Amino acid sequence: MEREIMEYDVVIVGGGPSGLSAAIKLAQLAKENDKPLEICLLEKGSEIGAHILSGNVFQPTALNELIPDWKDKGCPLTVPVKKDKLMFLFEKFGLSIPSFVMPPMNNHGNYVASLANLCRWLATQAEELGIEIFPGFPANEILYEDDKVVGVRTGDMGVSLEGEQKPGFEAGIDIKAKYTIFGEGCRGHLGKELIAKYELDKGKDPQHYGIGFKEIWKIKDDMHEEGLVIHTNGWPSAKNTPAGSYLYHADNNEVYLGYVVPLDYENPYLSPFDEFQTWKTHPSIRKYLEGGERLTYGARALIKGGLQSLPSMEFPGGVLVGDNAGTLVFSKIKGSHTAMKSGMLAAETIFKNIDTDGNLKFDELVQSSWIQTELYKSRNFGPMFHKFGALIGAAFNAVDQLIFRGKLPFTLRHTTPDYACMKPAADMPKIEYPKPDGKISFDKLSSVFLSNTYHEEDQPCHLTLKDSSIPILQNLPMYDEPAQRYCPAGVYEVVESASGPKFVINAQNCVHCKTCDIKDPSQNITWVTPEGTGGPNYPNM
Repeated sequence: MEREIMEYDVVIVGGGPSGLSAAIKLAQLAKENDKPLEICLLEKGSEIGAHILSGNVFQPTALNELIPDWKDKGCPLTVPVKKDKLMFLFEKFGLSIPSFVMPPMNNHGNYVASLANLCRWLATQAEELGIEIFPGFPANEILYEDDKVVGVRTGDMGVSLEGEQKPGFEAGIDIKAKYTIFGEGCRGHLGKELIAKYELDKGKDPQHYGIGFKEIWKIKDDMHEEGLVIHTNGWPSAKNTPAGSYLYHADNNEVYLGYVVPLDYENPYLSPFDEFQTWKTHPSIRKYLEGGERLTYGARALIKGGLQSLPSMEFPGGVLVGDNAGTLVFSKIKGSHTAMKSGMLAAETIFKNIDTDGNLKFDELVQSSWIQTELYKSRNFGPMFHKFGALIGAAFNAVDQLIFRGKLPFTLRHTTPDYACMKPAADMPKIEYPKPDGKISFDKLSSVFLSNTYHEEDQPCHLTLKDSSIPILQNLPMYDEPAQRYCPAGVYEVVESASGPKFVINAQNCVHCKTCDIKDPSQNITWVTPEGTGGPNYPNM
C-alpha cells in the first residue's frame, strides 16, 4: 500500500503534559539558538485534552521553569490550595489526621486545576511557537530502520470490523523524524512495545499501577470551600487493598472527587468502580454531595511503580517521557510536574544531539534532575502500603516521610506484577456492593454516558485477545472472569447463550483506561489505538 510520508526533525506522540512541554521547550531552544526545527505532535483524542483525566492538584515547579510568566498569559491555574485535610475513614466515621505527619501531602503553593484545560492552554503556547499539532491522529505503529526508531505510522481510517476498506478509506501516514518522543501516558501501547524490544526494564521491578476514577460535582454553596483539598484512606477498601481518595474544591461551587484502587489487589470479586461509588456514601463524603449534581465521570489507569520500576527512558532514535515511563511521585499522588520536566529534559538532550547519532545520555540527565530527587524520597511509599496494608502502611509512611524525609537507609521491593497478585475466586470472599441510589452512587452505563465516549462501531476491535478461548475456559472457572468487574466502563460481559457462557466485548464503551491490559490475570488482553478521535471526550477533567 502506498502511504504518504511526512518528514520532521522531531515527532512527539501524545498531547499530555510531557509531550506538550517537550514541544514547547524544543521550540524555545530553536528560537533562542536561531536554529529552526520542524516539529509535530500527534494526539489520538478528538482534541488536546479530550483524553486527559487527573485529580488534579498541580505543582507548578516545571511550569515555572518552562513558562515563567504563565500567570500573565491566561494560564487556567486560578484556584490556589488554601487548606489540606487528611482523614482515615472507618465505616461510620472519619478520623482527621494532622496534615504535618505526611509532608508530601502539603499542597501549599499548588493549585486545584483541570489538567485537561491546562493541556489545552499549553497547546496554544506550542502553536504560537510554530509547533504543528494534529489531534485525531493516533500513532498506531513504530517505524524502525536498522533497529533504530525513525518515526511512527498513524492509524488507517475507514476500515470495517471485518478488516475491509470502507468508502472514504484513508491510509495512515508514515511520519518520519530524526528523533521520536513517546509521551502516550500510562501504559502506552507503543511505549510497552519499546520497553520490551529494547529491554529497557531489565533489572527493574515490574511496573505497578492503580485505576483512578474522577467525577466533577456542582455542590451546594454552603458546603463549598474553594481551595480545600481532602485526601482519605481506609473504608471501604479491604485491609490488604489500600485504596485512597481525593475531594478537591475548585471554583464555581465545583468539586473534583475520585478514588484510586491499586491494581495489585487479590480478590477477583473486587469491583474498583463499585468501591468508588460506595466510598461516596460515607458520611464524611456524602455531606458534600447531597443536593448536588454530578456533571462528569471518567477513569484512567495511573502508573505508580516509582524509582524501583522506572525503566531506561532512551533507545536508538527516541525517548520515553512522563507516565509512558513512570515518573509519577506516588507519595504526592502527582505526576504532571515530573512529566513536564521529563519532556523538557528530553527536548534539551535531543536539541543538543539533533544532528548526531550518538548516545543521548537522557537517562543521565533525568537522574541528575529533581525528578530523581522526588522519586527517591517516594520510593518506599507504595511498597509499604502493599506490604503492611492501609493503616499500618500509612503509619510507616508517616515515619518515613516526616522523620526521615524519605531517606530511610533501605529500599523496599515489590517484585510481583499486578496481574499475578490475583488469587483464585474459590479462595476469596464474594463482595456484595450496595445498589446505586441514583443520587450519590450510580451504575456504570449512566456514568460512561457522562464521559462522552464514542467509537465508530464498524471498525476493528481495539481490545484484542491473544487467545479467544481463555476468558471462558480459563478465567471464568479460576477467577469468575474479573474483567466483568475491573473494567470501569462495562466493556466486558459474560452472557449466557444456547451453547453456554460467552465472552462479550463492548468496545464502544471503552474509556481508554488500559486496566484490562494491566490486570487481566492471563495477560490475554492487549489494548491498541482505535480510529482517531475515538474514546472519551472529557470537557474539563
